[in-house]
Amino acid sequence: MTTDLPVNPATIDPSDRGERRAELEMTHKEAVEHVRGLLKDAGFGIATEFVPSKMVNEKVDAERDPYTVLGACSPAVADDALEETANEIGGLFSCNVAIWETEEGAQVVYHVSIMKVARLVGLAPNTAAWGKIIERTGSALDDVWERL
Repeated sequence: MTTDLPVNPATIDPSDRGERRAELEMTHKEAVEHVRGLLKDAGFGIATEFVPSKMVNEKVDAERDPYTVLGACSPAVADDALEETANEIGGLFSCNVAIWETEEGAQVVYHVSIMKVARLVGLAPNTAAWGKIIERTGSALDDVWERL
């Protein structure tokens, strides 16, 4: 069964949703710690950490390779984003960075901008103020990705 969507996702450019991807040659544990440190250096705290591979492997007897999600948050940006969206952006918090192993010693680091996605789907306004929020988070993540 398929569901009609109001837009065709294939027509959305990955940069319009703030998609970022990098590859690292290190163990999964090293990659998680490396990304955590870079996020911290860029002004993000880690509000949540979730290891889906561990849960899935335990609960449904899967054999998933290591997969970790770091929920990054910049409190000042979060405050502005909540203000601009009458708190609705909180439904998408935190700004997740996923790290997964593709093979031993090879990791992918992946992020999609919730600020850009929120604007695309109408959860955030298409205003200059929202543009500044996107710019602030994007600039901080540019720093992280340059150092990956």
